[in-house]
Amino acid sequence: MQKTALGRVNWEATWIGRFNKARTSPINQRRWRNFKANKRGYWAMWVFFTLFVVSLFAEFIANDKPLLVTFEGGIYMPVFTAYPETEFGGDFATEADYRDPFVQELIKDKGGIIIWPLIRYSYDTINLDLPVPAPAPPSAENWLGTDDQGRDVVARVIYGFRISVLFGLILTVFSSIVGVAAGAVQGYFGGWTDLIFQRLIEIWTSIPALYLIIIIAAVIEPTFWILLGTLLLFSWVALVGVVRAEFLRGRNLEYVSAAKALGLRNITIMFKHVLPNAMVATLTFLPFILNSSITTLTALDFLGFGLPPGSPSLGELLAQGKNNLQAPWLGFTGFIVIATMLSLLVFVGEAVRDAFDPRKTLR
Repeated sequence: MQKTALGRVNWEATWIGRFNKARTSPINQRRWRNFKANKRGYWAMWVFFTLFVVSLFAEFIANDKPLLVTFEGGIYMPVFTAYPETEFGGDFATEADYRDPFVQELIKDKGGIIIWPLIRYSYDTINLDLPVPAPAPPSAENWLGTDDQGRDVVARVIYGFRISVLFGLILTVFSSIVGVAAGAVQGYFGGWTDLIFQRLIEIWTSIPALYLIIIIAAVIEPTFWILLGTLLLFSWVALVGVVRAEFLRGRNLEYVSAAKALGLRNITIMFKHVLPNAMVATLTFLPFILNSSITTLTALDFLGFGLPPGSPSLGELLAQGKNNLQAPWLGFTGFIVIATMLSLLVFVGEAVRDAFDPRKTLR
């Protein structure tokens, strides 16, 4: 037991030491200064990060369930737990509809308090009290109006932003792992391995991904994970060429030959010595790959081959704007949100490119 604790302490000390060394490294400090020097990209990173963090708490910002309910001395949190209507003196054993005036009256008659989120609508909540037919224009109740099904646009934008960014991040991470591994194997071993891999990649990239997704959507309903897995089959090739070129260049350097002479295994040389140098070029592409992943999901949702119907989607909001030209707030909202998101990512990518450019120095 003492050996286990000692080993854990040593492991933590090792990684803390590596982190401090990387943080205080002159080259990393230079990269951070170059990144901050690009003011547009630096502030775009903070704006995008703030918007993403806020969207992670969408249930506490836009929801048709109260954040907190006090009733007869008890404290209830409907955001986390589903309470039946009978819990508040109602007649039905199903989950209480807190937007129903009858349920609200039951709670207030016993001196209860209802604390609502900022927006009293979730992404799938239908406003049944619209003064005009849906889609309704912006009002004090629905700040950006409603779509053609009476759902609040602000709530759908918040949830749609979150699912778009999460989808793009997951797809970017997994496709980067597969692409880096494939490019590393090709570039390090070269020869027939590189030649066979290149021919297989050419054949694989010739498969039309959109047609395959259409076929899958015709057979089964594409869920979040099915759509993610399908796009991962084709998106991993984006980084193969960059990593392959870096490994082809790095495998002939002196330190690689010295490591081979010392008897180090190929996998150790690849991922401990060559990969850190190859990741410099790779990291500059990641913001743009994330941008491309979000655009792909938006395009599929716009065409109707993306997330299941009813899911909060920015692409579906754009499709509603196209189908309801008499409701311009739908198209304008979708365009502004998507354009802002993608522009911020492009600005961040430019700053990252400047940070890792060895020719760029600050005076």
